Amino acid sequence: MTTQPANVSVTLPISPAIERVKLLLFKPFDLGKWFTIGFCAWLAHLGQRGFSFNYNRPSRHHLTTDDLREWFDHARDFVMNNLTWLLPLTIILGVFLVALCILMIWLRSRGSFMFLHCVALNKAEIDVPWNKYAAAGNSLFAFRLVLWLISLVPMLPLFALMAVTFTRLMNQTESIPRILLALLPLGLMFFAVGIVFFVIRKLTHDFVVPIMFLRGGNCLGAWSEFLGLFSLNVGSFILYLLFQIVLGILIGMLVIAAFIVTCCIACCLVMIPYIGTVLLLPVLTFTRSYSLYYLAQFGPHYTVFPSQR
Repeated sequence: MTTQPANVSVTLPISPAIERVKLLLFKPFDLGKWFTIGFCAWLAHLGQRGFSFNYNRPSRHHLTTDDLREWFDHARDFVMNNLTWLLPLTIILGVFLVALCILMIWLRSRGSFMFLHCVALNKAEIDVPWNKYAAAGNSLFAFRLVLWLISLVPMLPLFALMAVTFTRLMNQTESIPRILLALLPLGLMFFAVGIVFFVIRKLTHDFVVPIMFLRGGNCLGAWSEFLGLFSLNVGSFILYLLFQIVLGILIGMLVIAAFIVTCCIACCLVMIPYIGTVLLLPVLTFTRSYSLYYLAQFGPHYTVFPSQR
């Protein structure tokens, strides 16, 4: 099923993706439809914040080495003096957070197919895709869970090494610039590993999930098919990933402009779970549609839209 089309464009899917947003959300405008599809989108992006805006009041006080060391000494003394109850509390919170992360990965995996179902078929449904794509969602959940656990193998030791290095240098009364310089290589390694796993998650969401949606198989089978497609079109997919940065900047600018126009009222509403997703539904629908139309350029057997098959 792999193919190598003559021309694959990163800009061509923009126009049909915008038209998909209009068709799904504005022709006609139906508030009930917005909230139904918004719920599916909320599940699909559960635990992920696509937009985060923080405003910090400028401060004339600059952090010095003495300030950092004073904070470090207070934190160390507090931990050592309260270790008897901090240790079990940390373990309990750690177990709770791990369980919460696993639950969110499962719900996000099921929601990915629900939101895709709504976008691809122009339907506002919850029960139908929840039941229809249960097996596919569970397969995606297993893949994402294993990927998350694998990502912890290099990232946790790197984080621990950064913490140990920071503690050792603080005990040696090193200056902030020297501490940052010593942590820079480890930070770059941590960032590089994070980028690798981010790209895998991105490709899974954008292309492997639609292939699962079309074929009805499991995640590994869909990844196998996608790797065959990827191997024939490496440059096209690299360009796609790079163009995602451009799209992200443009979308971010539009969202910020909307916040300014509404006197930051929209910004406050976006911070509310689920309500924020409903408000950002046009953006989420566009990004989901864009990847689907990009994939459709590789042939009719890669389109999720019934009218184009």
